[in-house]
Amino acid sequence: MKRRTFLLASAATTASMLAGCKRQEVHSFSVSKRRKITLKLATSWPANFPIMGEGVEEFAKRVYEASDGEVQIKVFAKNLLVPALQVFDACSAGQIDAFHSGPYYWKGKNPAFALFGGFPFGFTSNEMNAWMLYGGGLELWRELYGKYNLYPLLGGNTDVQMGGWFRKEIKSLKDLKGLKMRIPGLGGEVMAKLGVNAILLAAGEIYTALDRGTIDATEWVGPALDIKMGFYKVAKYYYSGFHEPGSVLELTFNKKRWESLPKDIQTLITSCANEMNAKMVYNFQAKNAEALKKLKTLGVQLRKWPEEIVQAAQKALFEVIHEQSAKSADFKRVWQNIEPFWMENRAWTSLGLKNYLEMRDG
Repeated sequence: MKRRTFLLASAATTASMLAGCKRQEVHSFSVSKRRKITLKLATSWPANFPIMGEGVEEFAKRVYEASDGEVQIKVFAKNLLVPALQVFDACSAGQIDAFHSGPYYWKGKNPAFALFGGFPFGFTSNEMNAWMLYGGGLELWRELYGKYNLYPLLGGNTDVQMGGWFRKEIKSLKDLKGLKMRIPGLGGEVMAKLGVNAILLAAGEIYTALDRGTIDATEWVGPALDIKMGFYKVAKYYYSGFHEPGSVLELTFNKKRWESLPKDIQTLITSCANEMNAKMVYNFQAKNAEALKKLKTLGVQLRKWPEEIVQAAQKALFEVIHEQSAKSADFKRVWQNIEPFWMENRAWTSLGLKNYLEMRDG
């Protein structure tokens, strides 16, 4: 082949390769453009809400960074897109892509949902995560939520909660009779057995109701969030709790929307949710300790429940479990999964953690 002919042929080959590269670059760019995913997530919490709200914002940021900007999760505080306690229905209908809230809010739709949030005298946060991940809890939860076109992920845990703020000191069972108290979930049903008028209120309504005497008491979470809500200004008696020892927070997606996401994006979101789930417990531990120290300087009266009330509440729990199991096959099925795991873990937690705490604290 003559030199000129060879050079022309080489040039043509090179041009063809470059054209192919350019086409490939354009193709890659268009794929990247198609991978831009935006998800709308509504919460049941006010804007800039400590720990829980901040945790969701951090989760959205982590997803954006880990996906190199491919996935943007837009977080909307309560009432910006939908009211706080309507996020379940909005997500089920596909009006939003996801929500962050608590499963016990939806027990009116299916009584079994309350168990996925925790129950009185039940799992600690460690035990709850163990049941969810290694005891079949998460699979059951996803199966039952699937009937509502929803797909839940673990979205945090409050760890042990306080028993609530009371305008008057509670010295016996008779002091609970007729008391109007904001308390959701199975804890509310147990307290109702003790004579309490259990009421469900969204976060933004609680302080006003307590201040005006519309309610006599409220539980919320623990020192870190309760001090922000200002309950100590209108109710001085603060009781340790048994109703929510390890309450789950949920990061729940519209199921069809979740299944439409690429598998690697599903894995990425799940990993970031697991990180949020763990970090939220640690954040509650640190912030509760700090806030408790401050509450003690504000005239708050710390109290433990009288033993009479504790015993009555333990008895009431099993009455509630029996009644709900008789009414709901789903509740009975979930409880039958929970109970043996709960008993096994109580034995280990008592032997290990409880005995250690008794030795440490004398």
